[in-house]
Amino acid sequence: MVAHTSAGAHTVVHAPKHETFDLVAKTNVDPKGFVRVVDEYRVEPWGLYMARPSDHAHFDYLESWLLPALGLRASVFHYLPAHARDQDYYVDIGEYTAGATRWTSVDHYLDLSVRTGRDYDLLDVDELFDARVAHHLDTPTAELALARSITAIEGLTRHDYDLNAWLASLGMPTEWNGKPS
Repeated sequence: MVAHTSAGAHTVVHAPKHETFDLVAKTNVDPKGFVRVVDEYRVEPWGLYMARPSDHAHFDYLESWLLPALGLRASVFHYLPAHARDQDYYVDIGEYTAGATRWTSVDHYLDLSVRTGRDYDLLDVDELFDARVAHHLDTPTAELALARSITAIEGLTRHDYDLNAWLASLGMPTEWNGKPS
């Protein structure tokens, strides 16, 4: 389906992006269907940590925490110097489902770009609304995505935009290994 922006331009509304995280095979099937080898999976009672290389043009390593109870995926993109961005964490809003050997995710369009100690940006609100109009999401799912983003923004604000401090206050201590040498 094609949506119209406020400027009258046409945008193609994509269906929600799905990913699979296979703990046994140590792979991550990305939204385009590419199978990526994972360096590390770490399962905690409250989430899943993933670290893997990337062959993306802008970044070469990705670390993520999938947090099902919050409906969040927090990521650190290790950008190549020419593509560095002013963000510490990128947070996707969605549905994250834990399994014994396989986790899955469905992205719900909204994202947060977090700069520790400074601020955040709420991104892709237009995509969420366009996806709802295109019937890619039902009303309860769109409302849940908005509620989850509000919860995250409120938590970040109370903790000086420190994602790790907010998550630790919820009993979800996040440890990031960094890019291997």
